[in-house]
Amino acid sequence: MQYRKLGNTGLNVSEIALGGEWLERKSEAEVFAVVDAARRCGINTLDCFMSEPNVRANLGNAIKGEREKWILQGHLGSAWRNGRYLRVRDVPSVEEAFEDLLTRFHTDYVDLGMIHFVDRLDDWQTVLDSGFIDYMIEQKKLGRVKHIGLSTHSAEIARLAVEHGVVEALLYSVNPGYDLLTELPPPDGGISDPYAPALRGMDPLRDSVYRLCAERGVGINVMKCFGGGRLLDVERSPFGVALTPSQCIHYCLTRPAVASVMLGFETPEQVYDAVRYEDANDDEKDYARVLFDAPRSTYFGHCTYCGHCQPCHKGVDIAMVNKLYDLGIQHSETPATVREHYEALAVHASDCIHCGLCETRCPFHVRVAEHMKTVARYFGK
Repeated sequence: MQYRKLGNTGLNVSEIALGGEWLERKSEAEVFAVVDAARRCGINTLDCFMSEPNVRANLGNAIKGEREKWILQGHLGSAWRNGRYLRVRDVPSVEEAFEDLLTRFHTDYVDLGMIHFVDRLDDWQTVLDSGFIDYMIEQKKLGRVKHIGLSTHSAEIARLAVEHGVVEALLYSVNPGYDLLTELPPPDGGISDPYAPALRGMDPLRDSVYRLCAERGVGINVMKCFGGGRLLDVERSPFGVALTPSQCIHYCLTRPAVASVMLGFETPEQVYDAVRYEDANDDEKDYARVLFDAPRSTYFGHCTYCGHCQPCHKGVDIAMVNKLYDLGIQHSETPATVREHYEALAVHASDCIHCGLCETRCPFHVRVAEHMKTVARYFGK
């Protein structure tokens, strides 16, 4: 296992890290087996955004006695009430959930305290105005949060958070399906970057996030490396070709400021499969060749979550709705966390009035209005 500095935090994180999402609804023995496999493979970083009490307790018990060997990335603003997950922003609720996290992990601090799941401008403003950000700063002064971070899927929010100055790390969704938008002619002249040919059509806002993080010393831990599995499946890949896990991981680790890739595991075998990246040769990691030769026409009709369809007259976050739907349909039963994230959206697919304005803006000719009907039927609203 290779390790990287996470921005200016001083933390050395494993290139592949353990995201705990898929360990919900698993038994204590199953959680212990996955954590033990991760430990044996040299993984030293663990993300727990889930508020469900059992998974917190199972993960906490799995690292009990070895807490100091783990970099714990815990989320503040993720709460559990009446048997379900909630995002909270008021300080008393944030504090209550944080105390629960610390108790269940048998610790008095988290290495990375993440402001949980901020994807909208109004939500970011709430974090600033509600006292949430001040609470985070106070916890850092007390040593209960060693470094302040933020989790987001939004490039706009990521930039704002980094520019604010308090955020030292991001948990950010990264993969070529999110980054690359359209086919553009390659730049004139020589190309010194061996990956440059594959990066035609890089979303300039997302590119600016990587560069700003590198300039400011803000480290990035990655989520959604495989795009909900779409990038691994030729039938669902926006490129018309399937990438391998090693190619997806390598893409993320070649982005500026990226230190670690958080992957969700349900079994020890999945851990062992993922860490084979560390022994892969250059040809096995080479995503550039695959993307450069991909049939770009397959972009059309497939949402790449670029956000060009916005704004929606009714306020539907079309890209996020599509992401959650694509994540959900990878499983025989919709994962609880995916459903909870969807239900937490302020506006749902069922609120779409099918005006079609978004379709006139979509560079990939996605039939958005029709797709919103499909999503509404899938989630039940």
